Amino acid sequence: MKKLTPLALVCALALSGCNLFASSTSNYQDLDPNKLIAEQGTLLYSDDFSQDMQQWVIEKTDKTQVTIIDQALDMDDGAGVTVWFKHAISTPSVIEFNGTVVVNGGANDRGTDFNFFWMAEEPGSSDFFAKSKWRGGDMRKYDPMQLYYIGYGANENSTTRYRRYPGDGTRPLLPEYDVTDPQFMNVPNQATNIKIISLDDVTLIYSNDNLLYQIRDDAPFRSGMFGFRTWKSHLRADDFKVYQLN
Repeated sequence: MKKLTPLALVCALALSGCNLFASSTSNYQDLDPNKLIAEQGTLLYSDDFSQDMQQWVIEKTDKTQVTIIDQALDMDDGAGVTVWFKHAISTPSVIEFNGTVVVNGGANDRGTDFNFFWMAEEPGSSDFFAKSKWRGGDMRKYDPMQLYYIGYGANENSTTRYRRYPGDGTRPLLPEYDVTDPQFMNVPNQATNIKIISLDDVTLIYSNDNLLYQIRDDAPFRSGMFGFRTWKSHLRADDFKVYQLN
């Protein structure tokens, strides 16, 4: 029997057939991400934050506190923070996690900017974390990286945006990735489930199992680091999982 490619595997699960994947305007609404994970996923990594933060590298200033509270990763940030998962993640894969913007009267409880990087690499460096101290959570110091980025409910929880950082310092934003739909904004103190499905030639982003983005990239990034990111906000993340798609 011929072995299916990752793309063919998803086609087999999509109710409308492989023609869904023929162009960048294809419709993925019939794809069930949970079924994909159940039938084709192998759990590689997980963290429920019940123990410690040994799987993570923190880049922050002294105005930020990163701790475990109620078995969740708590990022109470005053000047910019990124919390990186230590292991590189490659396609085809699924990254899943729950994230919450905390609004409980704290100094940074703005209810905005539940953001994340993935497929991040430091061009020209064999040690991704060599510049961690220098970066220190400063957003502009991530501009030279090669990565994908989503600002979920940013700009005071008014926009959700996807950007591709090509590694030359630019951060282009295409109009189709500038989302203002209220269903893709943060709800204070309520967890949002995110799934990043990275195939060889398309990336699907789901929020609470609703398709937020389908992203086609002519020169896709196929391996790199994942990181939670925020600026002057208060986030909690939990139930982090990484699946390899068989």
